[in-house]
Amino acid sequence: MLTRALDIAGTALTAPTPEAASEGFFAALSHIGASYLQTRLYRRPLVPLTSEAHYAAGGIVQRIAPETWRLGTPAFDYVCFENNPLLEAIRGGLTRYRFSDFAPRHDSGFGAYWEAMSEAGIGDAVCATSYGRHRTIASLHLGFHNHDLAPDDAMAVQLAGLMLTERLMTFAAPPEADEIRLTDRERDALSWVAEGKSDWEISVILGLSETTVRFHVDNARRKLNAVNRTQAVARLAAARLL
Repeated sequence: MLTRALDIAGTALTAPTPEAASEGFFAALSHIGASYLQTRLYRRPLVPLTSEAHYAAGGIVQRIAPETWRLGTPAFDYVCFENNPLLEAIRGGLTRYRFSDFAPRHDSGFGAYWEAMSEAGIGDAVCATSYGRHRTIASLHLGFHNHDLAPDDAMAVQLAGLMLTERLMTFAAPPEADEIRLTDRERDALSWVAEGKSDWEISVILGLSETTVRFHVDNARRKLNAVNRTQAVARLAAARLL
């Protein structure tokens, strides 16, 4: 999983600009039906989070979409302002999810939502979000024609997406790679987390107790200022320390 995610994000991690990073990421996924991309780098508003406040925060880095998918068109305005189920995920500080997690396709109440999304060629989309200092947020919305994206594909794309959003963060502030001081055990444990191993499996591999493994992983997560293990892995990869 980690190798695949790194293959997807490879160009983005070395791109000289946030626009180039976004475009390279999209190109790397065209072969599995990527149809839409939006990347943002912005500060979370201090006012209560609403659809209007979220949009007004701006910070669009790149948007790859049909010309007809823009502010002022009925479909765009509907999903951005009238029926935006993703606000729940943003309020919860989630780092990765699928749009269909919050707008289930089998729910007739979201029929108009998915009809509007189809005008941008989006059958489903994945989101990856990184949260930094001083309310800085970097996000990726990546749409696919196919609404049946395989779980393994979605996981690899989301992990790669977090690498991209961590890379975008470096354009907002000086890179923090030099501040990261993980022990060998912390890096080893987090590397196995990236491979999808459980704490028990890692304990067997490293010859440690599960409690000690959790200790090392949690220490690494805190040092990386990550909200969860997935973001910790992405942050370490983006800093080229994994």
